[in-house]
Amino acid sequence: MPRLSRNGNGIQSSGINHFLDIRNIDAMFNPRFLVVSLGNPLPKYESLHSAGHFALNGLTRVLQQPSFREMTMGKQTCLVSHGPKYTLVQSPTLMNISGPFVAGAWQEIMKQHDASSLSLVLVHDELEKAFGDVRLTPWDRSHRGHNGIKSVKNSLSQNKYSVSPFARIAIGIGRPAERDAATVSRYVLDRISLEQRRVLEEVVPWDISRKLAELEDEWRTEIQS
Repeated sequence: MPRLSRNGNGIQSSGINHFLDIRNIDAMFNPRFLVVSLGNPLPKYESLHSAGHFALNGLTRVLQQPSFREMTMGKQTCLVSHGPKYTLVQSPTLMNISGPFVAGAWQEIMKQHDASSLSLVLVHDELEKAFGDVRLTPWDRSHRGHNGIKSVKNSLSQNKYSVSPFARIAIGIGRPAERDAATVSRYVLDRISLEQRRVLEEVVPWDISRKLAELEDEWRTEIQS
């Protein structure tokens, strides 16, 4: 509540101007999100490493977005769903070389919208976290050996876009009992089961939508402060 103070004309609220400023900010705040999933291309590589792609398949329905269709973005043909707030894109490249595509897609959408209203969100798989667990992750957190994240960071620096929030949404895919490189590689690259696909396409997208809402709330609060 605004704090009240008195002057010679009677009681006024010293917080009214601040309240009106917040209302003006809310009226002007029109965020747009470029949400890019990382993974190996579907349907050829239907593995846990492509969890982000499966999740975006379901996210179109949760967000009531148009269906994916092939478009040219970032100078490559890819699957895109354009909505009023979200542009969902499945990276068409192999995971380990995602960076140049993501950078190109970001630069393309920057030409269409004001940078201060744009946010980039990567959706990707993450070992160690329980299967289906969804976390909003700081952009600058270590890639922890995730070559897709490493590639994107090598191609796109957030420092050049200080007014645009960058974030990551990580989807847990668990981890095999054995920790040697060959076993882990098979685990993330083997074909997923029908139940795993169901969870990624029907359950995880609801959690992602909530994380996107959290990100938007944090962004609004930062602007207001």
